[in-house]
Amino acid sequence: MFFNGIKKYFLIALFAMFIIPINLLAYSKYIIAGGENIGLQINNKGIIIVGFYEVEGKYPAQESNLNKGDIILKANNNDINSINDFITVIKNCNCNELEINYKRNNKINNTKLNLINDNNSIKTGLYVKDLISGIGTLSYIDPNSKIYGALGHEVIEQTTKLMVSVDGGSIYDSNVTNIDKSVRGEPGYKNAIIDNNKILGDIKENTKFGIFGTYDYEINDKYLYEVGDYNDIKKGSAKLITVVKNNEKKEYDINIIDKNNNTSDNKNILFEITDKELLNKTGGIVQGMSGSPIIQDNKIIGAVTNVVVNNPKKGYAVLITSMLKEGEN
Repeated sequence: MFFNGIKKYFLIALFAMFIIPINLLAYSKYIIAGGENIGLQINNKGIIIVGFYEVEGKYPAQESNLNKGDIILKANNNDINSINDFITVIKNCNCNELEINYKRNNKINNTKLNLINDNNSIKTGLYVKDLISGIGTLSYIDPNSKIYGALGHEVIEQTTKLMVSVDGGSIYDSNVTNIDKSVRGEPGYKNAIIDNNKILGDIKENTKFGIFGTYDYEINDKYLYEVGDYNDIKKGSAKLITVVKNNEKKEYDINIIDKNNNTSDNKNILFEITDKELLNKTGGIVQGMSGSPIIQDNKIIGAVTNVVVNNPKKGYAVLITSMLKEGEN
């Protein structure tokens, strides 16, 4: 009886050992390569303090020990999920100060914020933001799970340079109207019109490897590619898929210069744009191109993340496997 018990134990243990790697590699072997230009809007958890202004010779927010980048979560014990929530609390409190609950460096703090009546207008001395919007490029869609990844890097709030904490959001269809070219020392950028009536999916995560969520729109399997891992990547020619006009998704020639397997980073592939048509249109890598997928030997291997500012023909890409693993978390 004791031997039988041991045998059952080992059978269970071995089964568990075999099933774990399957869970870790839950993404599909073949995925849809993106390249489409997308608009995005992220709802932040709480409201972000992005600046201060003077009221009657004072800075009430700074006197309350509040800093740029602090996230207000509660005011007078009311949850604050938007600027409208904050305004409503101020209007209804009939008070001279607010009890503020805020987050800084992942630590929750409390303070009191003085309210100043300036000609019958209640002022806080705070500039705040609750929504982050912009454009980028779709990297991939997993046709089985419908999980998508985009950008290849985190979304940050430009004033504070802090990563945005996601409390929902959406990605939208968009059309590129024109390009401001990159020049040495100054990256250019895409200009685009976002169609807020055409929602492509939601946003569930914002991480150093990109934004992730569920793709809800129709999927075109024309760009179905096998997933390439680190060992599949080699120096030499490859293709980059992106949009530089309207919604025309095209492949452009690049040359892979170097690679590294640092999976904690999103600068794993160093490449250079060699396509004359793309260089004539963009001058190199431009803002908004982040997330553009890279194809080599008919496999999707990475997505654009960064430009080399002093030489915008060159840039970095993250391993597509890093994005896929992050999207599955």
